[in-house]
Amino acid sequence: MLKSFVLAGLVASAASLPAQELRAPIFHLSPYAGYMVFGKVMEGPLGANLTNGAGPMYGAQLGINLTKNLAVVGNVAHSSGKLQVGVPFLGGLDVGNSSALLYDGGLQLGAPLGNLSALPITPFVQVGAGAIRYTVGAGPVETKATNFAWNLGAGADISLGRNIGLRLMAKDYIGKFDIKEATTLGVDAKRSHNWALSGGITLGF
Repeated sequence: MLKSFVLAGLVASAASLPAQELRAPIFHLSPYAGYMVFGKVMEGPLGANLTNGAGPMYGAQLGINLTKNLAVVGNVAHSSGKLQVGVPFLGGLDVGNSSALLYDGGLQLGAPLGNLSALPITPFVQVGAGAIRYTVGAGPVETKATNFAWNLGAGADISLGRNIGLRLMAKDYIGKFDIKEATTLGVDAKRSHNWALSGGITLGF
């Protein structure tokens, strides 16, 4: 009789384990640093253009695993550089400073390589939406503009232990700089691709 109760308890525990894992989210925090290359804000005649210059970036991403391979992620990052005017034959001329605050949320889909790799590597892709908050200034004059941005990303997590690993990622933020908000001019900016290349660590808890 006692053996039957013990066996029934073990079976029930084993059966409920996947459900418990699914109901209990696993968090992961990924601080990172890297480099961001901005696309052209607008183009003028004869090939002239305005762009936020490339520069260093840093940020952090927080994720909640919904399943083994699917997670909800939220991200905040900051980048700074020079405001540049591109002039034919002269190249880019620095005319001020610029910085960008990026914040977004989305979904991450991962697929562990398993026995296909000597290291425990999990490639992943991300898709999401958010905004880029620009601050641009020249001398004492400073202005701000916020624009909506889609983002697409891809990368890989390399496990170094149960709760720590390395993360490499490339991410494309797709949006338009809001020239009207920044300058009150009714000029439409072009849609640009802004690339963020980064590396960092991932902490699980």
